[in-house]
Amino acid sequence: MKLLRVGTAGAERPALLDAEGTLRDLSGLVPDIDGPLLADTAALGRIRAAADAGDLPALDADGLRIGPPLAGIGKVVCIGLNYHDHARETGAEPPAEPVIFFKAADTVVGPYDTVLVPRRSVKTDWEVELAVVIGRTARYLSSHEEALAHVAGYAVAHDVSEREFQIERGGTWDKGKNCETFNPLGPWLVTSDEVPDPQALSLKLWVNGELKQDGTTAEQIFPVAEVVRYVSQFMTLYPGDVINTGTPAGVALGQPEPKPFLRAGDVVELEISGLGRQRQELKDA
Repeated sequence: MKLLRVGTAGAERPALLDAEGTLRDLSGLVPDIDGPLLADTAALGRIRAAADAGDLPALDADGLRIGPPLAGIGKVVCIGLNYHDHARETGAEPPAEPVIFFKAADTVVGPYDTVLVPRRSVKTDWEVELAVVIGRTARYLSSHEEALAHVAGYAVAHDVSEREFQIERGGTWDKGKNCETFNPLGPWLVTSDEVPDPQALSLKLWVNGELKQDGTTAEQIFPVAEVVRYVSQFMTLYPGDVINTGTPAGVALGQPEPKPFLRAGDVVELEISGLGRQRQELKDA
């Protein structure tokens, strides 16, 4: 299923995109797309049955904003330097274990919402990423099979980063990762049954129409199953938590000087095969 949330910011309602591309209203069945829903197999079954029976009312998509596909996110766990080609382009050694950092849940915005370039920013960068959405409480998982069984679905994430804040301002990466609007998510949460192999997805990103990133999850140093298993050794993952699994080569940081960092007026578009496409215009904060 392709689950999403539509409407003005803060007042989104749950919806489903059916196989014919028609937007369907889920508000008569469930209050929202969130962790409790993803953990409720009976509720998900009712959605599937209603969709298969053609019982869900259609929504007029014209002019309707698409928000983040998930409400009530508890935490956004991020994996750094998780692609062989990205490590090579930045001159970094591939990590021996996954590099973990966090984004605040309030950085998450819709896939077509404006991204704000922070004040005094000179190195705002782009990163297309596969987001993993947790569907069952996960702690101390012991195998890759068990890890994938705890995944509810997948989405496109844009891990926007400010590299000066991240690298040159002291401390951890958090300063460059948690600026407002720095995690567009969606347009859909695609349930895991529609993604049989998360290591066979293509990722692309364009800036002002120019292709910058063209990668595949096959290049991940730590595949999705290992990422989920590993993270569960250090923290409990709850339904509705999100893991951003890293970005392939092609970020501004890895390009020759003068590096083409983002500025107000730029347009970024990104997509992952089967998971949809995003588009953001950048403006000054």
